[in-house]
Amino acid sequence: QLQLVESGGGLVQAGGSLRLSCLASGRTFSMYAMGWFRQAPGKEREFVAGINWSGSSTYYVDSVRGRFTISRDNAKRTVVLEMSSLKPVDTAVYYCAASWEGGPAGFYDGNYNRYGAYDYWGQGTPVTVSS
Repeated sequence: QLQLVESGGGLVQAGGSLRLSCLASGRTFSMYAMGWFRQAPGKEREFVAGINWSGSSTYYVDSVRGRFTISRDNAKRTVVLEMSSLKPVDTAVYYCAASWEGGPAGFYDGNYNRYGAYDYWGQGTPVTVSS
């Protein structure tokens, strides 16, 4: 069992930066790949960024590549999404999610952007970027 709590959302002007954090409870945090998704009003939830259990591999949707950075600290059971050069289109509720990496090798590498690949979800933190 893993519980995820996001923090760090808020209101920021276009071009600004925000740092989202996700704190996990549970001793097996290091066995999970972690991802950030977002859902804008009236739209489907979409993958934003992911990181494997060790932090050696990261993944991004093209629209945020070069502006967002995902990282993790297994000792602190946290995953962070650093967001810069924010745009109004980045406005959404951002969700942290965990994907078990104890299964078949390579599963996360082939499924990191799939909603169904994640086993646990946080409640979300809202991000609003004003123009």
